[in-house]
Amino acid sequence: MIIEIGNFSVTIALVLSVFGMASAALALKTRNADWARVGRMALTLIFVLLGVGMLALVYSFIVRDFSVLYVANNSNSKLPFFYTVSAVWGGHEGSLLLWVFILSVFSTLAVWIHWRTQPTIMPYLIGVECAIIFGFLCLIVFLSSPFERLLPVPLEGKDLNPLLQDPAMVMHPPMLYMGYVGFSIPFSFAMAALFSGRLGEEWIKVTQRWTTFAWMCLTTGILLGGYWAYYELGWGGYWGWDPVENASFMPWLVGTAYLHSVLVQEKRKMFKVWNLFLIIVTFSLSLIGTFLVRSGVLTSVHSFATDPERGLYILIFVGSVIGIAFGALILRAAKLKSQVELDSFISRESIFLFNNLFFLVAAATVFLGTLYPLILETFGGGKVTVGPPYYNAVFMPIALGLLFLMGIGPYIPWRKASVANLKKSFTIPLIAGAVMVALLAITGIRNLYALTGTYVVAFSGMAIVMDFSKVSQLYAQRNSSNIFNGCLAAFTANQRRYAAMLTHIGVLVLVIGIIASTIYQTEKVVSMKVGDEMSIGDYRMKLTDLHDVEGANWKAAEGVFQVFEEDTLITELRPQKRIYNATQTPTTESAIYSINMGHIFLTMPEVSPEGVAVARGVLNPLILWVWGGGIIMGLGVILNILRPRKREE
Repeated sequence: MIIEIGNFSVTIALVLSVFGMASAALALKTRNADWARVGRMALTLIFVLLGVGMLALVYSFIVRDFSVLYVANNSNSKLPFFYTVSAVWGGHEGSLLLWVFILSVFSTLAVWIHWRTQPTIMPYLIGVECAIIFGFLCLIVFLSSPFERLLPVPLEGKDLNPLLQDPAMVMHPPMLYMGYVGFSIPFSFAMAALFSGRLGEEWIKVTQRWTTFAWMCLTTGILLGGYWAYYELGWGGYWGWDPVENASFMPWLVGTAYLHSVLVQEKRKMFKVWNLFLIIVTFSLSLIGTFLVRSGVLTSVHSFATDPERGLYILIFVGSVIGIAFGALILRAAKLKSQVELDSFISRESIFLFNNLFFLVAAATVFLGTLYPLILETFGGGKVTVGPPYYNAVFMPIALGLLFLMGIGPYIPWRKASVANLKKSFTIPLIAGAVMVALLAITGIRNLYALTGTYVVAFSGMAIVMDFSKVSQLYAQRNSSNIFNGCLAAFTANQRRYAAMLTHIGVLVLVIGIIASTIYQTEKVVSMKVGDEMSIGDYRMKLTDLHDVEGANWKAAEGVFQVFEEDTLITELRPQKRIYNATQTPTTESAIYSINMGHIFLTMPEVSPEGVAVARGVLNPLILWVWGGGIIMGLGVILNILRPRKREE
């Protein structure tokens, strides 16, 4: 009965999405605000009804109602409670319901928050959000319902995919969806600006925090996915250019470009077409990512639930959204000419322009690498794989260029920079980069990516330090205080600027971790019996025991490895080779020890009945800088979102 209530609620929500679109259209046609209020109430009720649908599905999982097909396919009576709840979004149907539920939450919040300050925009906002909700609910109600019954009722469920039974994967999909869906708010405001003809800077200012929050969620989701891949898949890496990883990375790239590009429109009333174009592409790529993951066209370790039969509908829906959005942009193109022309290519405006181009080329590179194998196979060209060699050769130079622009853009003047300005701002950063490269060369490092990356990081880092020091000293002199109080005064006066600076510092820390852990990773694979040893780098690992262990829904062979640095025992690692009872699916569980900001990473990919274990040891230097950089980036974004609100916002 509970699951039928959930099904009925979602169906009524579908009807209300049509009602919301109709009321928005009537509000625009009659100019009667009461119709807009009706649309607002419809959107609010959609949120409530989808909440009921989510709760009904969660309840069915908790009570292990295997008469529900989706529960039977993604759960098991032995599944721990923590993963029983997260199994709600562990498959195709439930993840789509979560997607549209989060969309209803964001839509409802946006309508109520901006109701009084943006009354003219509200009908457009309601109409666009209801249309997107309608598209997803049609897919759920008619093609991908998680509420279907199963007869006869099985005694046991098939269990959740073992790779999803991990804490990181509990949060990874919701954070990604919050990022995808979060971009729907600036997208809807952009569509409202195009449809209404109100093409000024107001919609940019209204959506700045929405954009920043969506970007933070998407970034967090990507980092969580990387961390999950790092320790759960057992290969000791966090990014393999997997097609589904790329599906989330593409909207992040264009969304990052948009986040920077809007600054030019705010300050100089330029890039109007650019910003509308970028937000349309960002949200379109979010929808395309959903299509790639959920249509069944991609095969991936991340793609846990696919259904190619529903892919056509998703493709038509995504194509319709993209077509309408770009059609509106083309129709309004004549009215979007910037009020200010670019004065010089040596200016902050031009750096942001190059920033946009670099991000778009980067996204196009990833898009091509992801879809080229599919296109080739579709036209009978056979199966090909586009992997790290392609991305390292094509994407990495673009990424280094972006990092270099990051060190220039915030610190070059608007309109036009003189030679004196450039010397004053960038002489020391250029020297700092050269010095760091020389020091690395002296130590024997010859890798081109390592040297180039170090130069760019040192250049950008020194530019940030100089700017922060200069402004802090200025405030200290102005207030006749010490440098510490000057720092606080500078931060208080322009929290948005310094929050962005902190985010950039996080990027640089992350890049250092990527360079060190990727280029200087050490790996060794050895077959061992109890009593055997292997050496990797400065460490020695001895297999002291190999025994069986058992969990709630799995059994495993567990190795006990003592790790020595010279003759000193520093830790004991216990990697496992698991078999999950319900599906008989094997997984490799890693054991990790943190040391010197890096990791000793150990797995047992194979264990024979004769007691021979294949041990794989990996040294990842400075790997913790990757996750630490992500945390610093998050702090910067949070400070940006929580900054004091100005009147014009």
